[in-house]
Amino acid sequence: MIMEDYQITIRNELKAGDLGQVAALHGRIYFEEHGFEMGFEAYVMESLLEFYRQYDPSRDKVWVVEADGEMVGFLLLMHRQDEQAQLRYFILEKKYRGMGLGKKLMQEWIDFYKEKGYKGAFLYTTSGLDPAVSLYERFGFKKVSQIKSRNFGVPLLEMLYQLKMEKA
Repeated sequence: MIMEDYQITIRNELKAGDLGQVAALHGRIYFEEHGFEMGFEAYVMESLLEFYRQYDPSRDKVWVVEADGEMVGFLLLMHRQDEQAQLRYFILEKKYRGMGLGKKLMQEWIDFYKEKGYKGAFLYTTSGLDPAVSLYERFGFKKVSQIKSRNFGVPLLEMLYQLKMEKA
């Protein structure tokens, strides 16, 4: 896929260095765009370690977005208890937003979710991420709870969204 003079590729295997790049992308982008402090990057690093320790390629999947060989985005589906899946680490560099890449990633995520027969899914997000929330809602996620927080150094709402598999 070629978009705006960049060679964009999406791969589904993890390589050495990927998890560190995911943490660095989150740390930098969330600081620049939302003022999140270093505690957010540390949270991402800890949760990536959790993902790595339980990673099962038959139930989990990653989408590593690269432009000209550099990571510019990421998304993963992580298996959870009771046949649930978690959507995590969805991020795109600003200049790669608005070209349909996020929608493509979400569609591939949903396709894998359905293929594996998960019974439900969830994700956590925060206020101020309106385009992402809009995308999640278009794919069937619904907000089920929210709490006020200062977990990442700024006042925000932490929100839980859930997706239920339709009965066939």
